[in-house]
This record gives sequence, structure tokens and C-alpha cells, in this order.
Amino acid sequence: MNSDEQLFHELAYYTLAHSDPSFIHQHMVDAYAAQHADETTKPIPVIFALLGLYLHVEKQFTGRQVQKAHMQLARYRREWVRPALPDLRGAITIADVVAATPELRDARIHEWCASVWQAWAASHTQIRDLARAELGIE
Repeated sequence: MNSDEQLFHELAYYTLAHSDPSFIHQHMVDAYAAQHADETTKPIPVIFALLGLYLHVEKQFTGRQVQKAHMQLARYRREWVRPALPDLRGAITIADVVAATPELRDARIHEWCASVWQAWAASHTQIRDLARAELGIE
């Protein structure tokens, strides 16, 4: 297991044990998936991760709301097209989030999400169009 995977498990333990009812865990899963996607990653996890980041960063959805949107979208069987992979996936990494003090970690997760979402700027229109067409989110 590489160090990012170890950090993912450490942060997942933190977010899953979190008492916040908004389910912050969903946000860290989406940020990690979008930041670590590569040419071998199937399209659906990239699309769902970017959709989750869009809903959180631009629409202020909670993790629970993002999770429900993912479930709604998963009802449709379709061929997904993976967006082009950007060279840089965000200035903030999972290591930065884990290194934050517990008092600042939640805010750092949100900053990480925004950083990764911004790095995928070339895909914003595709994801916004998907949210509008499939979920009715303007």
C-alpha cells in the first residue's frame, strides 16, 4: 500500500467516526478519487467524483445530499465518457489534510475539494450539464 492509500484509510477512519451529520466522508472520497484518477480509471468513478465536488463546492451540498445524488444518477445505465485528465489535480493533497490539526481538518477537507474541483476546470461544463440534464440541478 502506498503512502496516499495509507493516508486515505487514516482520513476515512476520521471522517467515518465524525459526529457531523452532513457526512463529510463523501467529500473526502470524491476529492481523493478525482485527484488520483489515471488512464486506467473507469469513467464512472471520475464522473461521480467530479459531480460530488461540483455539488459540494458550487452548490453547497452536504455529503448526504451528494450521496443521494450519486444514488439517483446510478439508477441510469449508460456509457460514461471520462473527462480528459488534467496534468495537475489540485494544490492541496490528502497529506495536507491529514497533517492539519483536528480543529482545522474539516475546513481543510473543504479546501481540498475546492482545489481539486478547480484543477478539473476543463470539465466543469460537462459536469454542470450532467447535473442539469440528469438531476435537474441548475
